Amino acid sequence: MPTDPRHWFLARDERGNTATDVHSGGGDDGAAWSDGNAVRPLVHGAAYFARLHAELSALGPGDRVWFTDWRGDADERLLPDGPTIGDLLADLARSGVEVRGLVWRSHGERVSASLSARSNELLGRKVNDAGGEVLLDQRVRVFGSHHQKSFVVQHRDDPSADVAFVGGIDLCHSRRDDAAHEGDPQAVAIDPRYGERPAWHDASLELRGPVVADVLAVFAERWDDPHPLDRSLPYRMLLQRLTRMPRHPEPLPERTPPPPPAGDHAVQLLRTYGVKRPPFPFAPQGERSVARAYGKAFRNARSLISIEDQYLWSREVASGIADALERNRELRVVVLVPRYPNSDGPLGGPPARLGQIDAIRELQRTAPDRVGVFDLEHESGRPIYIHAKVCIVDDEWFTVGSDNFNRRSWTSDSELTCAVVGGSTARDLRLELWAEHLATTPDDPRLLGSGADLLALWTASARALDHWHEDGEPGPRPPGRVRRHVPEPVSAWQRLWAAPAARLAVDPDGRPRRLRGSTRF
Repeated sequence: MPTDPRHWFLARDERGNTATDVHSGGGDDGAAWSDGNAVRPLVHGAAYFARLHAELSALGPGDRVWFTDWRGDADERLLPDGPTIGDLLADLARSGVEVRGLVWRSHGERVSASLSARSNELLGRKVNDAGGEVLLDQRVRVFGSHHQKSFVVQHRDDPSADVAFVGGIDLCHSRRDDAAHEGDPQAVAIDPRYGERPAWHDASLELRGPVVADVLAVFAERWDDPHPLDRSLPYRMLLQRLTRMPRHPEPLPERTPPPPPAGDHAVQLLRTYGVKRPPFPFAPQGERSVARAYGKAFRNARSLISIEDQYLWSREVASGIADALERNRELRVVVLVPRYPNSDGPLGGPPARLGQIDAIRELQRTAPDRVGVFDLEHESGRPIYIHAKVCIVDDEWFTVGSDNFNRRSWTSDSELTCAVVGGSTARDLRLELWAEHLATTPDDPRLLGSGADLLALWTASARALDHWHEDGEPGPRPPGRVRRHVPEPVSAWQRLWAAPAARLAVDPDGRPRRLRGSTRF
């Protein structure tokens, strides 16, 4: 493990150039990290929404709120008794707070009476009618999406109070769950095996210090992109007019200096932007610093890689972990994924499961006794949907953000993730997460030790619960929620159409053509 955290951060391309420089708005050289920050992990949507509510409620005239999101439901409650995110942002706009947002416009979205199809549009209209400016942004690759989830909250008279949030939690239904995992009362329908009110595991970060300005710079790059917000098709232009959405954002005001130092964490903002036409002005060849940072972290891993992710798909993702396992016989890998894809029907399921099956096979073929893949089960027997995007390496380096472990997130969709070192936060985050999954407390000494010891702990917990089910559930249920993950198979004839469907639409490759088909980013 390098002693200087900067060695973790500078994820370089094949020519040795740094992957990103958020301080100067994108580029190939210069520092890609920020010192002097305070980072607070927020596990579960209920914790994130409560913190977001507290920060937004403290704002007054002249303050600013800038955010990005994949999906937002205007009626999603931030607290059990409200307010909703739409009402709160609209009230802020009416009170003189500058509210600006960029939310993704789906390629297939049409004017319809469906709340699900129009959730982002309805959130935007609610805030815009109150004087804010929330825009539907489709400046992405075909089959791609804007997947970044961030908030920047600025105080006109006290920059030291500025705060940013970056993570994987959307402003929408099903996200407000907690450690009990009873699910958000405002639920979305996913695979029916998760029940009517799916248990939802998620995470985000609260950031203070100079990195807040870096998050704002990422927002400003997207906002200032001169290309039209929608694709230049007649029905798209008509749709913009019908929904009263402009095709170009209003110019941003002059930005304020970065907040003063607030802590001892060093943070790098990692991003993905796919190659597209017209290109992103700030990333004309795309950007893949998310993938490059993971590659460097895996190469430096000594004992343990812990991953909690929605997917774990694709050969490109698995190859970096497999290479690390081949180089280091002491390395262990613990992976937590959902038991089923969120949409596991006859058409959507096989392409999703195929990518995961192939990734798991590559890892287990490389190191069958040094990799464990698990999922979670609520005490009621319902599976818990894993939406978190968390990676922790050797309790010293960790990421939380919007990217998933799949080719789409590492090459095609717009993503924003924080890599963090400093203090004991990486270890504390792992202990908090594992204590919940294994039904113990963060001070349990079993949660410390070598990678081999920790993988053995997960394996034993999963084996106990698996055997309890296999034996007909005799006696008390074993403690913990961990089950060994076994994806449902994909038949030979399903592979014939699922493999091309995955490559083209489910898990596309947004790299330059010279890199496609390789494991380089």
